[in-house]
Amino acid sequence: MENNHLEISNPADIYDPRNHAYSHVATVSATDLLVFVAGQGGSRTDGVLSDDFRIQVKIVFENIEIALASKGLKMNQIAKLTTLVVDYDDEKHEILIEESTRIWPDLKFPVNTLIPVSRLALNGMLIEIDATAVSS
Repeated sequence: MENNHLEISNPADIYDPRNHAYSHVATVSATDLLVFVAGQGGSRTDGVLSDDFRIQVKIVFENIEIALASKGLKMNQIAKLTTLVVDYDDEKHEILIEESTRIWPDLKFPVNTLIPVSRLALNGMLIEIDATAVSS
């Protein structure tokens, strides 16, 4: 589904970031409604955190999808993500790219700031992502 209220772009004079599962620029009309989703962790309602990074990533994105759906939005309406990763390394980078590409197969990735951190709010929490989405 095309979102005419959100434009994702990558200027030709900056390197192409799509191989790293993000874009450089997201443009939103000033008349659109922005929906902010708080940082989501890798657990469901039971609060259990897997030791597996990929499982936590999948659950984070599921939680974001649930939050957006509660406002009638979809993942392709996300303009901006902020991603916090504990003990970030190349393997975790590849997992994020793979899971992001599964969600955005058209490679119109949201703008994303990735921040390596030493710890998050809860013991065992390996990733946290917040999102800003656009609704007209």
